[in-house]
Amino acid sequence: MPRAGSCVADALSRPWSLLRHPTAAPLAVLAAGAAGAGYLYVTDPHQPGHVLPQCPFRLVTGLLCPACGGTRMVYDLMHGHWAAAWLDNRALLLVSPYALALLGRWMVEGLRGRRWQPRLSGRAQVLVLALAVAWTVARNVV
Repeated sequence: MPRAGSCVADALSRPWSLLRHPTAAPLAVLAAGAAGAGYLYVTDPHQPGHVLPQCPFRLVTGLLCPACGGTRMVYDLMHGHWAAAWLDNRALLLVSPYALALLGRWMVEGLRGRRWQPRLSGRAQVLVLALAVAWTVARNVV
């Protein structure tokens, strides 16, 4: 019979094994998101002179991609500027609760010791792609 706490001792003796635990990836995403949000909170992306990445699609084509304005949208949400967030990127604002729900589910499944990966059917993938293309065209035409 194993000793009490032997699992913890085993994990500490092999720290790299913790990276394979089902919660490792969602915790890493959460930590990176928190660090990015902390930096973004004090950095106004509406003003020049910040160290934030620019959209590669926009740099190459001069057009807005489906996610362009997402950084400004998150900044505005963190500062309570709901109308400005809506103007920055409507589509991304509407799908954000779904993305947060997926992250939450991923974390819960990891805490239960299970690996989880969302699956989209072929039709759903085509729908998401079609909506992204339609949003890109609409925001660049108007």
